[in-house]
Amino acid sequence: MKELTRAEEQLMQILWRMKKGFIKDLIDKIPEPKPAYNTVSTFIRIMEKKGFVGHTAYGKTHEYYPLISKKEYTKLFMKGLIKNYFSNSFQEMVSFFAKEDKMSISELEKLLQEVKKDLEREKK
Repeated sequence: MKELTRAEEQLMQILWRMKKGFIKDLIDKIPEPKPAYNTVSTFIRIMEKKGFVGHTAYGKTHEYYPLISKKEYTKLFMKGLIKNYFSNSFQEMVSFFAKEDKMSISELEKLLQEVKKDLEREKK
């Protein structure tokens, strides 16, 4: 699956929050300066072709909804990030952020505990 552009990702964030909506609904949620109706419509159609968005037709009007969950996209995005920027190493990524954010040992231990809890939940 392809990645979203920045503008497409902004629209997906809105769709994930709304669950579904018409172009005018999406535009209402976009901060100023708001793009033109045709611009948003074009982006949505591109996202449909990429497999991120589906629609229900009501005559000539379409109501759009996400075909991929935010969690699924986050997983795909993070895998690409780790692969492309951290030599496919989760350890390198965590190390990078720990150094950049100057994380303390106790913060790293808390992070490790959270990861362990998540892994235990997934096993169930």
